[in-house]
Amino acid sequence: MFKRIDHIELLTAQPERAVDFYTRVLGFRERERMRIPETPAGPLELVYLDLGGTTVEVMCYPEKQVPRREEQVRLGWQCLALEVEDMDKALALLKSRGVEPTWGPVKRPSYARAEIRDPDGNAIELRQWITPGNRARS
Repeated sequence: MFKRIDHIELLTAQPERAVDFYTRVLGFRERERMRIPETPAGPLELVYLDLGGTTVEVMCYPEKQVPRREEQVRLGWQCLALEVEDMDKALALLKSRGVEPTWGPVKRPSYARAEIRDPDGNAIELRQWITPGNRARS
């Protein structure tokens, strides 16, 4: 019955900053932009970004101030997780683009993990799955 996750919504007050980060830093591709002039919360601007079959819908209500997300633990979705081919290479690329991990990398026999934050402070987990022939470097 259920097939896959269609998209993830990302609400931001600065859509161009978010689009720049997800496209330039993480390699997402911009697919489409649209403006919905009337919603219950006011006009809505949307940008659809794609990466490997996953869509992030960047949303902005330009006429409304949306409170910033708290840094504390809360109910609901916690992060977006991206699979990487090579953790060390991914972190080196991110560092060259001005992005440092907030923690990690943590390396285990079957995976490596690290976390970065987008410009709005949203957590993005990086995960490399390790197969017996492809061991993570220490």
